[in-house]
Amino acid sequence: MAKQTQFMIWNEQAIEQLAKHIQAGEVVAFPTETVYGLGADASNPAAVDKIFIAKGRPADNPLIVHVADKEQIEHYVTDIPEYAKKLIDSFMPGPLTVVLPSNGKIADNVTPGMSSVGIRIPAHPAAQELIREANLPIAAPSANLSGKPSPTSAIHVFQDLNGKIAAILDGGTTGVGLESTVVDCTGISPKIIRPGGVTQAEIELVLDCPVEDSTTDLDIDKPKAPGMKYNHYQPDVPMILIEGNQDFFQSKINQLQAEGKKVGLLVSEELASNLSADQLQICGTVTNLSTIASQLYQVLRAFKKTDVDIVLAEVFPAEGVGKAIMNRLKKAADYIEKAENDR
Repeated sequence: MAKQTQFMIWNEQAIEQLAKHIQAGEVVAFPTETVYGLGADASNPAAVDKIFIAKGRPADNPLIVHVADKEQIEHYVTDIPEYAKKLIDSFMPGPLTVVLPSNGKIADNVTPGMSSVGIRIPAHPAAQELIREANLPIAAPSANLSGKPSPTSAIHVFQDLNGKIAAILDGGTTGVGLESTVVDCTGISPKIIRPGGVTQAEIELVLDCPVEDSTTDLDIDKPKAPGMKYNHYQPDVPMILIEGNQDFFQSKINQLQAEGKKVGLLVSEELASNLSADQLQICGTVTNLSTIASQLYQVLRAFKKTDVDIVLAEVFPAEGVGKAIMNRLKKAADYIEKAENDR
């Protein structure tokens, strides 16, 4: 465990220093285009253990390995099906992870109990530079305490992990805002096992065929990807998803306030103008769901600075990147409350 965490602005010298930490078996945080990652040498079991310790992450929750290019993917797997090659060519570097048969060069505790490994090529230039400078595969989950909202800025990482890791690289705010889409490529056909920055429609367009979305029908006791088995992304106060019209939403606010509770809202621009509560956090517009994706974790974290007792969150359309948004919100929420006519 680090006694003092270095906080560094992204430049050539910082990349060199972080690479030395990785090579020495330490854990560092760095930006990707999705969220900030908590990275260590994926071929070093002792270094990988430090990721789990720093996050307080269950040891059976697998990690994704980050590499710099397609040639490096080939170095760590036994086979890449033709459909997986199409996905790699079309979406990498970018917010897509492919799960492939491992050849054993990645440490066993990266994907405990599995013969496969999830690999992606991050698009953020800082991540690319770090991987190349370290010249190692980097296992990197999101750089937050386990169960809490993922970090989209270096200050989020600092708030969660200062003193627990060797260094944090500040590369600005991330763009996509949600973790990568994970596609299981170990079978005859691909299966989406975690929705993310690449949508099902985009994948189907590239492969020119329907692709199974298995995100709600999986063996979570042996997860092939992060985010499948445990609750995640939770704010520091209870959160309820509200499915219904604005009158139903306001009635739930009024009911909770009548019970003496201060209510916070996580809603779109459209709904915000029609509701009244103690705290309001607007996360984007339903006319462009990518705006909600990019701000979701920042807004979830923002409630920590307020005195609200409970958060009510809008249910967004589960289409396109909306599937990923709702996947995260359902894992973050205590439960969903629906209007009578929606049940």
